Amino acid sequence: MSRFWTLLIYLHSMAGPGIMLLYPLYASVVAIESTSKLDDEQWLAYWILYSFLTLMEMLLWSILEWVAIWYDLKLAFVAWLVLPQFRGAAFIYEKFVREKIIRKYGGPGLQIGGKDKNKFVDFVTDKKVQLVFISNFSFY
Repeated sequence: MSRFWTLLIYLHSMAGPGIMLLYPLYASVVAIESTSKLDDEQWLAYWILYSFLTLMEMLLWSILEWVAIWYDLKLAFVAWLVLPQFRGAAFIYEKFVREKIIRKYGGPGLQIGGKDKNKFVDFVTDKKVQLVFISNFSFY
């Protein structure tokens, strides 16, 4: 019985990387090579949500480590995001993220530009110039 329990624990620990990373990586490559836009949207939305989930997990780890079933909850949620039967990532993008982006930046074409884009470009360019200056500055 102990070998069976060990096997179950091993499979449980390998399910996370398999469901959260390996299958999505494979499906993303397949989506890039296909002509359909639908699967591209699913996998781009998945990577956005997975990155957000990972960031929140890192920030809130001191609280989440007290939740005994956190790993199982995360695994179930990511499985819902990943599995093609549910298309959870595309669902969350369509119902929550897309509405906020359209409200903030405009209509269906999402021509993100104008003042907001210029502010961002100016901010990034300014930071890039500062980094180049600092990296070229020597202390010798």
